[in-house]
Amino acid sequence: MEGRPAVDDAALGRAALAVLDANWTGVSTMPAPGVYPHQWSLDSAFVAIGLARHDTARAGQELLSLLAGQWRTGMVPHIVFHHAGGYFPGPSMWRSAEAPDAPGGTQTSGLTQPPLHAYAVWRVWQQAADRELAARFVRLAWPSLVAQQAYLETRDVGGAGLAAIVHPWESGMDDSPAWDEPLATSEAGRCGDGYHDRYFRLAVLCRDHGYASSYYRDEHPFAVEDPLFNGVWLLSCDAMARLASEVVGADPEPFLEAAARIRVALLDRLWDDAFYARDVRTGRLVPVCTIGGFGPMLDPGLPRHVVEALTSLLESTRFMGATGYPVPSCDIRAPEFDRGQYWRGPSWISTNWLLSRAAATHGLDRLSEILVASTLRLVRQGGFRECFDPFDGTGHGCRDFSWSAALTLDLLGR
Repeated sequence: MEGRPAVDDAALGRAALAVLDANWTGVSTMPAPGVYPHQWSLDSAFVAIGLARHDTARAGQELLSLLAGQWRTGMVPHIVFHHAGGYFPGPSMWRSAEAPDAPGGTQTSGLTQPPLHAYAVWRVWQQAADRELAARFVRLAWPSLVAQQAYLETRDVGGAGLAAIVHPWESGMDDSPAWDEPLATSEAGRCGDGYHDRYFRLAVLCRDHGYASSYYRDEHPFAVEDPLFNGVWLLSCDAMARLASEVVGADPEPFLEAAARIRVALLDRLWDDAFYARDVRTGRLVPVCTIGGFGPMLDPGLPRHVVEALTSLLESTRFMGATGYPVPSCDIRAPEFDRGQYWRGPSWISTNWLLSRAAATHGLDRLSEILVASTLRLVRQGGFRECFDPFDGTGHGCRDFSWSAALTLDLLGR
């Protein structure tokens, strides 16, 4: 990163802020107007992280508007709808108003997403210039974060300490090949059509069974322990402990104990020379290595030999060593790899950012610097695109994508 003119950073930062301003609705940030015109859970966490050092009030508003859609179970939904149209499946499919635990007056989806929110709240607190404003925000968000942690424990379908996702849309990596095998053996996958149709049928099953935790535990055909989802959960447990002790005046020990349980379960359940997703219904690890397998590196307490093995894999010709624009979202040697298909090959600013954070957490400064520099090179070359070709850096999907802009701000702040 040395040698880049500072004016380039300043111009890129202004452009990123302009994207976030253009996508701002007055209460939250759309991922991309016209394509994703509502509020998405994981996207809002990334937006808040990007805004943390620039605008404490707006970063806080981003998360509080999302948490206003939280269900009484503690579930933070993956979409909060601010109007009826513009996206399918919309409110008429999810029918959240018919669910007894859904929030009154707010239409949402019935699924969740990786629980990055406590970590995002921690980052807002950590970087805020106005400490009083930030402390008020943390205290407002705290009860919702505690409820979210309790809800995630109800997702321990396998009984070993990990939260199971019950739909690919909950993963944040919607079309990943890690879901192909579990979906093919499920009730939703018994017909021969494409996986997006299967995704829809699976969502209908969730809806028709009232989004009930008891249904997910005992009957729902799709239950997968995902290393990225659980790595993010562990990261947020650590953030909860910090917030408890530094801001809220609560006992941090329950959150540290939760992080330790997740760490043990990740290694016991998902580790086999790399981290893989586990199909809870069949008991098998899904034999495809994806970007999600690096999620547990977010854990500062991950054993050193595991960190070293993951770093070797990440830098190998299966991932960074073979592409000019790391990191591809799937092992390029896997038969499922497709450089043009969402989450089956392209590089994403979000996962690059997570891995740069993970590398820094373990003192892998050279790797972190490479990830930061290469990610900034992507956006300088192709703009704030939704994702990028891992070999030539060509942008794909939406332009002016909010999480790409927001995380660029954070990377520039390094």
